Amino acid sequence: MKLVQRVDFIKHLCAGRKVLHLGCTNWPYTWESIDANSLLHFELEKTASELYGFDFDQPGLDILAEAGGKNLFRADLEKLDEVPLDETFDVIIAGEMIEHLSNPGLFLKGIQRFMTPATNLIITTINAYSGMRFAIYGLRGKGGLNEPVHPDHVAYYSFRTLSLLLKRANLDISEFCFYDLGPEHRPSSPWYYNFINDICVKFSPQLSDGVIAVCRLPGTEVKSSS
Repeated sequence: MKLVQRVDFIKHLCAGRKVLHLGCTNWPYTWESIDANSLLHFELEKTASELYGFDFDQPGLDILAEAGGKNLFRADLEKLDEVPLDETFDVIIAGEMIEHLSNPGLFLKGIQRFMTPATNLIITTINAYSGMRFAIYGLRGKGGLNEPVHPDHVAYYSFRTLSLLLKRANLDISEFCFYDLGPEHRPSSPWYYNFINDICVKFSPQLSDGVIAVCRLPGTEVKSSS
C-alpha cells in the first residue's frame, strides 16, 4: 500500500466533483485555520464543482457562514437521517472524525443515504500503529498515563480494524493507503517529532501518521486514484 500526503490526496479526488465535507469547521480552531489559510473546507471550495458541509458545532458553522461558506448544515453524524437535505454526492469526505464517534456503525449506515454506486467515501483517521506516537508514548513515562492522544478520541484504527468495520457496514474498499505527517502539521510539531516520524516512515510506510480508505457501495468496479 502506498504512502501519500492526506490533503493532496483528498483534493485530487475532489477536483471538479460535487463534494460533501463532514466535520467541515475544524471547531474550535475555525478562526485560527481561516487566518492561517489552512482550513481544508475552503481549500476544497477552490477545486470542487459544488461543496456542502456538515458539522455538529453551531459556532463553527456560524464562523464559516460569516467567512463566506455556503450549503452548511448542522448534523449529528450518528443521526444523519435527521438532516434536512435530499442530495447525493460524487465524493464524501470523512476526514479525521470517525475516531471521535461513539457509534461509528450508525454513521456508516446513515451516510449511505447521500451515496450512489459511483460515490467515493473517503475516510481518513489516525494510524493505530503510528511509529511516531509509539516512540513519544514510550519516552513520556508517567506509568503510561500521559498518552499522545487527542482528548476527544475514543478509538484508533488500523488496516484490519477499519476494513472490518467497513465490511460490517456493507461498504467495499476500492483503495487503501497510508498518509504521512503533512506540511500542514509539521511547522507546529517539535522538530524531534518530525524526525522520529521520518525515520519510522523510511523504515516502513505502515508506521505512518494515518490511514485512508476510499470506499463505495458494494458491486462497483473502480480504478485507483493513482
